[in-house]
Amino acid sequence: MATVTTDEPLLDVQALCKSFGGLRAVNGLSFTVAPGEIVGLLGPNGSGKTTAMNLISGALRADAGHVKLQGQNLCALRPHRIARIGVARTFQLVRMLGHMRVIDNVLAGMAFRAQPSFGAAALEEAQTLLARVGLGGHAEVPAADLTYIDQKRLELARALALQPVLLLLDEWLAGLNPTELRAGIALIQALRADGITIVLVEHVMDAVRALCDRCVVMNAGSMLAEGPTAQVLERPAVIEAYLGVAHV
Repeated sequence: MATVTTDEPLLDVQALCKSFGGLRAVNGLSFTVAPGEIVGLLGPNGSGKTTAMNLISGALRADAGHVKLQGQNLCALRPHRIARIGVARTFQLVRMLGHMRVIDNVLAGMAFRAQPSFGAAALEEAQTLLARVGLGGHAEVPAADLTYIDQKRLELARALALQPVLLLLDEWLAGLNPTELRAGIALIQALRADGITIVLVEHVMDAVRALCDRCVVMNAGSMLAEGPTAQVLERPAVIEAYLGVAHV
């Protein structure tokens, strides 16, 4: 798997910190992501992965450190401003507009991107996005009536409607059966081929190995390891903290 190289990172996270009372959820996290990379953010439950994603997307405000996208500091921006400049995400617990139709969820995403789209052109694009994530023919269905897996597909379509340069996927592949997992991996690979840079939180090691150029492993809020995926997953400290011998 070839890694895109560049002098400047697309995403630059440096010395990022976030505490909740006496709990340091993220403690001095630093890593970069080059344009076109897929980077895995790994670690045991409670290690700070989702908090880090929330800091990057603006859902939480950092206590210290910075997050830069293409050189622009995101830390002072509200989430909708971060979305407009090119960061989209899915959530570990699926979030959608359940009272609205499937297609309306996607159209809502188009209204918040840098160049909003409305009318017939937006409808056509929304239909294309739904077909791409496997929801062709579901446009008129109430979002709340979708299965859990299809709700995850919808959330991804809405994220793609923002036309992101950086896509944050928080356990998007969790809960898929083997056939769905293969399709999900292929879809993420296709998104990268389209030029979208991806940071993903994932526990499915087959997907991590298939997709990720590099991995950042967290433990207790701090970085435990970082580097090419195969090398990182073989490190004894990573195996002990997270993976378990059966996975390597």
